[in-house]
Amino acid sequence: MRLRHFTFGFLLCLVSLGVFALPSMLQLVTEGRVDTAVPSLEEQVGRSPKDAAAYNLLCRAYFMMEEWDRGISNCERATSLDPQNSSYQLWLGRLYGEKADRSSFISAPGLARKARTAFERAVEVDPKNVEARVDLGEFYAEAPSFIGGGKDKARQQAEALMPLNPAMGHWVLARVAEKDKDPAKAESEYRAEIAASQGGVRGWADLANFLLYAHRYQEMEDALAHAENAPIDHPESLMHAGNLLLRAQRDYPLAARLLRRYLANRICEEGPAFKAHALLGEVLVKQGDRQGAAEQFRAALSLFGNYTRAKDDLNKLDHSS
Repeated sequence: MRLRHFTFGFLLCLVSLGVFALPSMLQLVTEGRVDTAVPSLEEQVGRSPKDAAAYNLLCRAYFMMEEWDRGISNCERATSLDPQNSSYQLWLGRLYGEKADRSSFISAPGLARKARTAFERAVEVDPKNVEARVDLGEFYAEAPSFIGGGKDKARQQAEALMPLNPAMGHWVLARVAEKDKDPAKAESEYRAEIAASQGGVRGWADLANFLLYAHRYQEMEDALAHAENAPIDHPESLMHAGNLLLRAQRDYPLAARLLRRYLANRICEEGPAFKAHALLGEVLVKQGDRQGAAEQFRAALSLFGNYTRAKDDLNKLDHSS
């Protein structure tokens, strides 16, 4: 099972989660400055072991760092302290989902069921939580029935999303159509997502991802050219768009512009700045700009010193000079 939300997913930016006591920590986490945020938050929960908001921020920081076990333990602590917080349940589900996606066939089903339970709880606590309904809808679309998946369940979530965020409702329907092996319907839903979002960045990036897997490369590039100047509804989609071009080995100048636009605007947790800098560095290597690439890799490491991808790429540059 591969829960694609956790690669492309939707995507949570600087939002109010009732964390008014920790505004600086929230900003550090949102901006991906995990080397600063994590020690400060560990100190905070040591002083205040019942601070659910601090545990939630730690959970989100570890999510960015891809340390699933540490993230889960902090998410569990946050939800146990404040079980009526829909966003805390959502993040717990995301961590369980990521770990399930990387676990053996023996342990993955149990973790996936825990992810489903957390997403369902998030929607139960707050039926208007768009992010939770999108994650739950994707889970239902992607997961087999024996762990609680079901395309009819996904369609129900899409229907519930239509009055809240029609663009994301169409996105869930596109995912269902892909699972139904109906590419024409899927493409129609992705284009409906674009229309419903008034041409927002995310819709163009989602369509481009679909076109990439369909091997329609020129159309993919055309979609991402629209994303370059589209309204920024989901900023992290600019990062994902740049990554699509890097993976497809297409139009590196456009990839660089998309990544720079992202870094110049709001940074989101589902597109950590250290990952965006590292991706930009990889694009610049492809363009032959070794100095610019090294600067980007160092920028990534200044935020997360143990980011292996950036460390390895910087070492390659140093040893090939």
